[in-house]
Amino acid sequence: MEGREKYRQTIKEMPAEERPREKLLHYGPGRLSNAELLALILRTGRRNETALTLCQRLLGEVDGLRGLFEASLEEMMEIEGIGLAKAAQLKAVAEISRRLPLTGGPEEIIKSPASAAEVLMPRLRYLQQEKFCIVLLNTKNMLIAVEEVTTGGLNSSLVHPREVFKPAIRRSSAAIILAHNHPSGDPHPSREDIRVTHRLIEVGDLVGIKVLDHIIIGDGRFLSLKQEGAI
Repeated sequence: MEGREKYRQTIKEMPAEERPREKLLHYGPGRLSNAELLALILRTGRRNETALTLCQRLLGEVDGLRGLFEASLEEMMEIEGIGLAKAAQLKAVAEISRRLPLTGGPEEIIKSPASAAEVLMPRLRYLQQEKFCIVLLNTKNMLIAVEEVTTGGLNSSLVHPREVFKPAIRRSSAAIILAHNHPSGDPHPSREDIRVTHRLIEVGDLVGIKVLDHIIIGDGRFLSLKQEGAI
């Protein structure tokens, strides 16, 4: 009838096998779409729109999970149906996802530049600013932690050896791997990248903490200065 709002089916009215929660219980999380997983997190939609259809529309407007990861709280709240509470929930999930690869136990061994990049990629690849980190390792190259040192362009004034080696000394690290991202997506090193690396290698030799490599993270790819023969 004209003048009446279009009726929309609620999640409770969907067949049980199509509801996100029931699908997860019966088939496991791997069978759920991105929108279904997000709907379970948000739990509620809005008037005449279920949590599932809201999340489907949300992913379409931000261009998928990557866009969701990169969007700010303010940008999320510009989307119809996403208020402060829902935007905060989504940013919290994104942050947990970013931190998860850094929670590896003491048995996680960094065997190669590729294994170091696997730890660093989720943390650094989507950032819009350069961030400099160090990977702390024990005598057997087992991962101790990843420490953020600074945010901003990589240069000697920002990346001071004291700030780099302080966490390594505090955590009794035997060696470290330097790492930073290039927001452009291109991991090719600049002259300043190489100059700062050489300086930190020299300081590491003085304090007895070996600098094994410098990994530059791009968009889904990485570069090892050691593999490139730059150090």
